Amino acid sequence: MLPGSIRVVDTTLRDGMHSVAHQFTPQQMATIAAAMDVAGVDTLEVSHGDGLGGSSLQYGRAAASDEAYLEAVASVLRQSKLAVLLLPGIGTKEDLDMAANLGAKVARIATHVTEADISEQHMGLAKKRGMEVIGFLMMAHMAPIEIMTQNARLMESYGADCVYIVDSAGYMLPPEVRERVEALKAAVQCKVGFHAHNNLGLAIGNTLTAIEAGVHIVDGSLRSMGAGGGNASTETLIAVLERLGIDSGVDLYKIMDAAKLVDPFKTQPKEGPDATLMLGYAGVYSSFLLHTTRAAERFNVDPRDILVELGRRRIVGGQEDMIIDVAYELMQKKQKALSGKVMSPKV
Repeated sequence: MLPGSIRVVDTTLRDGMHSVAHQFTPQQMATIAAAMDVAGVDTLEVSHGDGLGGSSLQYGRAAASDEAYLEAVASVLRQSKLAVLLLPGIGTKEDLDMAANLGAKVARIATHVTEADISEQHMGLAKKRGMEVIGFLMMAHMAPIEIMTQNARLMESYGADCVYIVDSAGYMLPPEVRERVEALKAAVQCKVGFHAHNNLGLAIGNTLTAIEAGVHIVDGSLRSMGAGGGNASTETLIAVLERLGIDSGVDLYKIMDAAKLVDPFKTQPKEGPDATLMLGYAGVYSSFLLHTTRAAERFNVDPRDILVELGRRRIVGGQEDMIIDVAYELMQKKQKALSGKVMSPKV
């Protein structure tokens, strides 16, 4: 049964940072945020693509500091709520305090689907600061449903106002989304949300399935900007919701105008659509795409083989170093297969 209304969170200024190698400037963020605020988007998520504290050699240096981004966006918001993402182990409680001081009202605390226990301190701090707390269970497809729901209940016990099923790899099919949403709703008293990736071209379809199954909050990004194949397109989602008679509070024309602002930045990943498709096929974390492409070039192996092997080994966010290991091992196998031909990594 379809709801009469749904809350939409836009992640262009966080997940979309992956699409621009984290190089949005604070002024560019402010301009895009102001347009979405006028359009009536309920909540805007702002940070490095890998959350607060993510600017680093490992995850990619951002063009500016977290403080600069948050200050710039906070200064233009009149009705939208400011949200931040934090992954414990990357972001710290000090980062969360800073965000709260600069006006962030929503803390989205993200862990791997089996590791909710590491979110307790950050959720507790966010509650003390009066923030809405949303728990993100990333790579949700990787755990049996009973393990996923156990971790959701942990997040709820830490104070989460909502727990999300996060299809970080864009791996799920609509029946899998429905099954997990229904199981999560039966397991917790708090609200339930869904975050899609479009690696198999199913972001909008999966989001609609999640809405039909009863989620309260869904995510999108302008022009689908996000890691891997991107997220559900916010402007497309709003149009579809209007067709279904579901109120999002977002003005369709105005969100379409906001989407035009990211056109100068939105490009097809140089890795191409086949690579993003493979992320979804193999069930691999969407932000692994650039790391995998670089490793494939260095070791002269097929990036698709790397992604399939990463999926087979069930490698998750935080294990980016394994991409090099896998690429090197594939190079060695290729070397043995090519009788007498010596291969070496590119420098």
